[in-house]
Amino acid sequence: MKKTIAMAVFAAAAALPLGAQAEVSKLNIPLGAGGFGFLPLHMMKEHKLIEKHAEKAGQKVTVNWANIGGPSVMIDALLSGSADFISAGPPSFLLLWDRTKGTANVKGVAAMSSMPMYLNARAPHLKSLDDLKEGDKIAVTSVKSSIPSIVMQMYAVKKYGKDQAFRFDPYTVTMNHGDAASALISGSGSIAAHYASSPLAEREMKTKGIRTIQNSDDVMGGSTTFTMVSTTTRFHDQNPKVYAAFVAALQEAQEMIKADKEAAAKVLIESMGGSGAVPDMVEILNNPSTKYTAKPENVMKYAAFMHEIKSIKNRPEKLEDLFFPGPAVSQGN
Repeated sequence: MKKTIAMAVFAAAAALPLGAQAEVSKLNIPLGAGGFGFLPLHMMKEHKLIEKHAEKAGQKVTVNWANIGGPSVMIDALLSGSADFISAGPPSFLLLWDRTKGTANVKGVAAMSSMPMYLNARAPHLKSLDDLKEGDKIAVTSVKSSIPSIVMQMYAVKKYGKDQAFRFDPYTVTMNHGDAASALISGSGSIAAHYASSPLAEREMKTKGIRTIQNSDDVMGGSTTFTMVSTTTRFHDQNPKVYAAFVAALQEAQEMIKADKEAAAKVLIESMGGSGAVPDMVEILNNPSTKYTAKPENVMKYAAFMHEIKSIKNRPEKLEDLFFPGPAVSQGN
């Protein structure tokens, strides 16, 4: 009997078109570093949106939402196969895209959020980056490769020339946002400034003596993608229905945030362990610069600059070199 079953299974498999195979039934997705930039993922988790859209496509999937964040950890998870989709800022994605070109061929799925980061300073002498002096330290999530680091490099090139791209790097130190905000607000330690994201940026701004001396949108020249999602070409090609379900779920989550900001704020607060008040979160969601869109914004500007300063070897000629095809992607830049 076992031999007969095995032969039947083999015969059925042989009858399938070359390359045909069942799509994944379980997805592993890290929730990211937290905060406003990753809110769509928490909406997808809370409302089981991926499962819903997969079922519509005739696919049954379960989703394991892993509580891990930070670009390096998530990149390792994606390349090892222990994560199927990961989210990060454009600079981290571009480094991964460049590194895997010709191997895993990681590409962007869609943008997730667009919003500025704020360089908040406590040191009285800091009115702009140009006022930095020996001993000043700016907290960023990753020296040289984070959004703040790239933005400051852009500012340096524009003001001082290409050979000064890394002018402000020596003043930066790697710290997670929570620790950096605590240090800046308390005034303890050597942190003179912090390049922060919401909602910690707003908390810092409400502290006496702390003010914003730069924001990333100003340097980038307009609304810019803050977080985006990527996956490997292999996953994209082998799981077309599940991939489409993920994209549809992401876009529904983004629309849900726009439609009911109070409900979205409650999901965000729960994701942050109960930290924060609903009115404060809604106020940030109502800020016109806080956007949830699948359309990439200014990602090509990041790519051109990072290639110019040799942070990445390969230069994309068009957005489609970086992203898998999709309606939102075709409208981006």
